[in-house]
Amino acid sequence: MKNKYLWTSICLYMNYFVHGMGAIILAQNMDYLTKQFNTNDAGIAYVISGLGIGRLLVLFVMGTLSDKFGRKPFVFLGGLFYIGFLLGILVSPNLEIAFIFAILGGIANSTLDAGTYPALMESFPKATGTASILTKAAIAGGQFVLPIIMTLIFTYKAYYGWSFFFCIAILAINAIAVLKMPFPNNKQPQTEEVTQATTEIDTNPLPKLKQKANFWIEGICFIIIGYTSTATFYLVSIWLPKFSMSAANMSESAAAQTISYYAIGTLASVILTSILVKSWIRPVYIVFVYPSLSAIMLFALYLYPSSLLCMAGGFILGFTAAGGVLQLALTTMSEFYPKGKGKVLGIFFTSSSLATFSIPVITGIISETSIANIILFDGFIAVLGSILALVIIARYHKIFEFPKRNANNV
Repeated sequence: MKNKYLWTSICLYMNYFVHGMGAIILAQNMDYLTKQFNTNDAGIAYVISGLGIGRLLVLFVMGTLSDKFGRKPFVFLGGLFYIGFLLGILVSPNLEIAFIFAILGGIANSTLDAGTYPALMESFPKATGTASILTKAAIAGGQFVLPIIMTLIFTYKAYYGWSFFFCIAILAINAIAVLKMPFPNNKQPQTEEVTQATTEIDTNPLPKLKQKANFWIEGICFIIIGYTSTATFYLVSIWLPKFSMSAANMSESAAAQTISYYAIGTLASVILTSILVKSWIRPVYIVFVYPSLSAIMLFALYLYPSSLLCMAGGFILGFTAAGGVLQLALTTMSEFYPKGKGKVLGIFFTSSSLATFSIPVITGIISETSIANIILFDGFIAVLGSILALVIIARYHKIFEFPKRNANNV
């Protein structure tokens, strides 16, 4: 049976395709924006931090309101807010006004998250891990496409704003489409129709809670992982090209390609991880394994920087850091706290927002002494995330009752 929310989900993923471009569009246009705002690279980093502030301001509230009023209004409003952010940056005459519009961009991101992730979980109740992680595929697609658009702009010396208008056009069309799409009723249990439709999508039987989760143990661990998982990939997406130039003596154009490898690694991870969580492995284990691999790669980059390792590091870190750890941690947290998914999302992504705000500030300070130390700092963040994931795995086996599974499943 075909899931009636299939086209709805395509619209949801399309917003995250644009979000992938929006997450790096300020950095990709840094030279243009420094001239427009009469500032330097540190000033643009200041504007980028506004995205995190905007997310932090409203995410918990938006998640709670999403539980109350449904998912569609927040998906629609998120798209409109994002259009406002992109247009606002183009017309901003100085750093201060641009910072305000960056805050609006963060609010847009939070609003989309509050509507999208619960809607996907409710549309595909037996494939929540797969549905959530596919947002990373959409994001990776956007991060792969935008550098291509920027290359065309550089080559033909076109107006940099075309990269913004491209995003705006997609968002506007998608917002209209969202208004006509069906969404699950978040206040009712999943219907038999949806359950049957998604049985074919996910064959990994869900465990059942046998005792109440302890917020002060796994709850706190999840909140911190929301920070560490975001910080790990966000730091790489901002600083890997700069590190490649300073530590590995790569040219600017070659260093920029590390983000292309990063996006390819992210997409490859999403494909493989989606297969794994579908029927082979529970998301909670990936939340431990991927940050551990990220830490190893980051320490290797710090100790043995080279052009080849930077290219490989872009792919591997895209695979392990940006390949869906954040989304799978959220999916696992929703298993521990099955009631009020919007509120759970709000708590989790509030922590994530702290990372998008604080990481540009912290790394900006570190960069004044050594960009290499930024990579080392990121390695320790990934180690912390791995340790916390081990705690969650221990608690997972303690408080859940596991159904019988196929011999090949873990």
